[in-house]
Amino acid sequence: MLRSALVAGCAAALATGALIAAAPAGASELAPHHMSPHSAAKKAPAASGNNLAYGGGNIVTSPKVYIVYWGNQWGTGSTVTNDPSGEAALQLSFFSHAYGSGDTFFTSQTQYCQGVAAGTTQCGTSGAHVGHPASSPVGGTWLDSSATAPTKPSDAQIAAEAKKAASHFGVSGDNVQIIVDAAHGVVPSGFKTQYCAWHDHTTASNGADLPYTNMPYVSDAGTSCGASFVATGSSGVKAATEGVTIVGGHEYAETLTDPAPSSGWVDSTGAETGDKCAWISSGQGASAIISLNGASFAVQSLWSNNYGGGAGNCVVSYTSASNQH
Repeated sequence: MLRSALVAGCAAALATGALIAAAPAGASELAPHHMSPHSAAKKAPAASGNNLAYGGGNIVTSPKVYIVYWGNQWGTGSTVTNDPSGEAALQLSFFSHAYGSGDTFFTSQTQYCQGVAAGTTQCGTSGAHVGHPASSPVGGTWLDSSATAPTKPSDAQIAAEAKKAASHFGVSGDNVQIIVDAAHGVVPSGFKTQYCAWHDHTTASNGADLPYTNMPYVSDAGTSCGASFVATGSSGVKAATEGVTIVGGHEYAETLTDPAPSSGWVDSTGAETGDKCAWISSGQGASAIISLNGASFAVQSLWSNNYGGGAGNCVVSYTSASNQH
């Protein structure tokens, strides 16, 4: 998200490692951008009415996801052994299934592009569009058990771990998303009360841009960050860990469309594609259990500018501008 900005209209901004005053509804937020917790939401933000507009920066044309399990709290050696809610396996499965024709969820973001005039709201066939991978976008995982992660890491420490992981994987650039996973019991500053996760960018050791996500142990936040938000029925989805994919999908989509917040696609308040559709429980754009290549996951909807002939709205399925819901 724009470290998912203003999902709830009262998200608090973390700027350069310092906690600053909560932004009022309608205000824009500096990077990073947060996904506000459900407990902080005042109303569903989908009805804000204004579409996303291109800010002139880059989007992600060929997405690759790299996951680092930060700290020996996850386990020693190279294997995750301390994961009481099973978040690592669920997260990996979610992204591993997000590709090809079996994924009609993230496809809504392929309407957004770069290389067009700033202020554009409808790309059509112009520009270079957000990419949709033909196979799993997961480029690698790594348990960094070299040291104990801080129990309350700062923004700067999270950015440093993202850079360390990028060097480990040998990657950089706007097509990369480094996800820094915090272990159970680790509480980054602001987690649970001010945000569920956020995304931002830093500079890799080679000088290239590096998008990354701060992904806390989401199930530690319970219903504030998505547990039991969607009725699971007979889907096999576990209510307690719905937030792992609701929040993870939010951050991935916002990285696709705005890897260097807020230079990509945002609305006039600074909200990104996930922010506009977070925590909707009924009606158009309601969060849902979806299938990605035959596996079921809980997700929130994402903003589509071309819904309704350009009126815009939140959708959970997208096969074309004329076939989305």
